[in-house]
Amino acid sequence: MLRVLNVFCGSIPGLNHAEQDQLRQHNVVPCDDFASVTGLLKNPKLGVLLSLLFAASMWFYVQQVLIAYQRTDAAAHDRPRGNLSDLYPRWLGARELLLHHRDPYSPEITREIQAGYYGRPLDPSRPNDPKDQQGFAYPLYVVFLLAPTITLPFTLVQAAFRWFLVILTAATVPLWLRALRWHPSKTTMAILTILTLGSFPAVQGIKLQQLSLVVAGLIAGCAALLAAGHLLLAGVVLALATIKPQLAIPLAAWLVLWSFNDWRHRQCFLWGFGGTMAALLAAAQYLLPGWVSRFREALVAYRDYTGGARSVLDLLTTPALGRILTALALLGLAVVCWRLRRAATDSDHFVSVTVLVLTVTIGVIPTFAPYNQVLLLPAIFLLVQHWSALWHKNIALRLVAGIAVLVVAWPWLVALSLAMASLALPPASVQRAWFVPFYTSNTIPVAVLALFSLLMGHLQDSH
Repeated sequence: MLRVLNVFCGSIPGLNHAEQDQLRQHNVVPCDDFASVTGLLKNPKLGVLLSLLFAASMWFYVQQVLIAYQRTDAAAHDRPRGNLSDLYPRWLGARELLLHHRDPYSPEITREIQAGYYGRPLDPSRPNDPKDQQGFAYPLYVVFLLAPTITLPFTLVQAAFRWFLVILTAATVPLWLRALRWHPSKTTMAILTILTLGSFPAVQGIKLQQLSLVVAGLIAGCAALLAAGHLLLAGVVLALATIKPQLAIPLAAWLVLWSFNDWRHRQCFLWGFGGTMAALLAAAQYLLPGWVSRFREALVAYRDYTGGARSVLDLLTTPALGRILTALALLGLAVVCWRLRRAATDSDHFVSVTVLVLTVTIGVIPTFAPYNQVLLLPAIFLLVQHWSALWHKNIALRLVAGIAVLVVAWPWLVALSLAMASLALPPASVQRAWFVPFYTSNTIPVAVLALFSLLMGHLQDSH
């Protein structure tokens, strides 16, 4: 799909070679290297239409194939289905804490959450009931973000939040492009936005009302603020993103290290981040003294009833080998961060390390949920921006790039195939292939990380 994006971009019509070169100097890079490949380059509107086709196919797959299969399977095995909103456990916990002073980590609240999420409390005597207890396994200060909604009916909150996620996910595209200092054409911007909203991680996150999309938006906002020089506000925004610590803490660790290495000019970030974190933690302690231990117990329980937290590296190899690979990845990341800790925010080094931290994070965190892969967007955008240099460097790099493209594009290609198959086959037949788009799901973070690491090496050589 990365190559497809470049094919869609095309060269900017009406500009001579000198003007094209001037645009390249300002990071407005027209993708004219594939002009001989296809006539699509002369018709950017067709590129937008094809992007819409891919996106629509993914939404069709999720609604008419995946969810339809899940409903049929649940009915056949007497599995409960309620609102199935990942926002609901956090919303109910926030409401009960702020309005009725009840402990959101308590078993009583967990059973009330189950009644809404699944439609009834889970019954251990029923072997087909889900294992995920849907407990309140978040830092307590998430309630402050949800506080404005707790007096509203959840049906209204759910509908509004779904549209909020659509808008926020679309907004992450220009935010990341600003952070990456890439200024593509309006057509390219439209294609990137459409494909982002039509990617499986985004569609899944919107359907589930997952707070990972909120965290991704906050992280993108933090990166854009850093690029604009607003360090204090960037620290505040990143602190809010720690409602999902596993996604935000690695980035926070890198930026804290970066800040300490030029205290005079970067201390504002630390004041913003540290001050906001202190305020959130203190306010949470005031609301529920001892909440940290309750949160830790909730995390342990979550690991138990979900069968143990595993990363994509664990799934692709073995738990033992996965831990070794995770340690090596983190060690390599630490070395890169240490070597480039003095990089300025307007440098390619700073951008590359920040994106690398997020990409490694998705590969090593103890969860393999696809919706977290929205944090791979900046790496994919950088790969698209520098695709021509990668593709023409050597045959080995071209082979790796081709494999990565196939891995990333696979869910879209299968979704489109299933949408076309639905025109001729009965729904039950199409639904039997519900799992095929997931074939490369766990491989995508590894493929993107591998190719992005090669890109960093190429950029280092060019400098």
